[in-house]
Amino acid sequence: MLAEIAILLVSLGIILVGAEVFTNGVEWLGKKLCLNEGAVGSILAAVGTALPETMIPVIAIIFGGGHEEASHIGIGAILGAPFMLGTLAFFITGVAVIVNKGKRPEYPRMHINTEIMSRDLAFFLVVYTVAIAAAFLNEHFWKQVVAVFLVLAYAIYVYKTLAQECDSDDDEELSPLIFAKKNPDPSTGIVLLQVAAALGLIVVGAKFFVGSVEFLAEAFQIPAFILALIIAPVATELPEKFNSIIWVSQGKDTLALGNITGAMVFQSSVIPAIGITLTPWILTRGAFISAALALSSALLVYLQIRARKYLTPGTLLVGGIFYLIFVTLVVTGVIH
Repeated sequence: MLAEIAILLVSLGIILVGAEVFTNGVEWLGKKLCLNEGAVGSILAAVGTALPETMIPVIAIIFGGGHEEASHIGIGAILGAPFMLGTLAFFITGVAVIVNKGKRPEYPRMHINTEIMSRDLAFFLVVYTVAIAAAFLNEHFWKQVVAVFLVLAYAIYVYKTLAQECDSDDDEELSPLIFAKKNPDPSTGIVLLQVAAALGLIVVGAKFFVGSVEFLAEAFQIPAFILALIIAPVATELPEKFNSIIWVSQGKDTLALGNITGAMVFQSSVIPAIGITLTPWILTRGAFISAALALSSALLVYLQIRARKYLTPGTLLVGGIFYLIFVTLVVTGVIH
């Protein structure tokens, strides 16, 4: 038992290190591709922070030998990221705004680009609803059609993001490339090498993570779906979202919230498309509840932005309530 817990913790550490190295690498890749900071943050960085959650379900499903537990782990990890981002990550950002209110003359209003935020949240609400609704389709062919739609939707999102962000003049200084910290202008080859090495770390970590989750779920008689849905995103993605706290303290609210909403779009389109393609995509009651809570939290934020043309931290704090509701339902056995 202790050995499996140790393996779980070590595997999570490997995944986090890999994600950090990958994110740093894709930021430099964005610079090499002449993408500005906004596009890198919304697209490349979002993919980087999503990679651990992407690899965990893929590894679980591919190497699970068709076992039902492996499928549950995969689906749990897929749905866990949008749930965590739309609830707990929103809550943490809202708390950060309140803590830094002394630096904000316009408090409680946040300094966000309402057009960017509206776009991200609108995409999320549509594509995630479609992804969840696909579970009600009986024919796998039509589920595949939905998967294609989700990928195309994300492609449209990328196009709109690049088109909108290309006019930005922001030029944030990048952290040194981890594989070449003393080189102010590393070659594209070393950047690609770092990205590939990080991917390898994440794959190895994800494989051990899946095995440990299966063992602990059986040992503690906890559904593998629940364990993967709660542990995977909190351990692998939430640390990356603490960047939002730093940006909030600097008054960069669009970066802070965009760091979350950009990942939400990716996690609700491309990643569910993988799950729909590789599994029967049969969702449990817990899956539907987690999706409903994430959509409700995002909808509240979207409605305030659309109706009032600004956002306040109080609306973000509601996400914490939704997250607490889900955890309470799990602890009390309502969701099992």
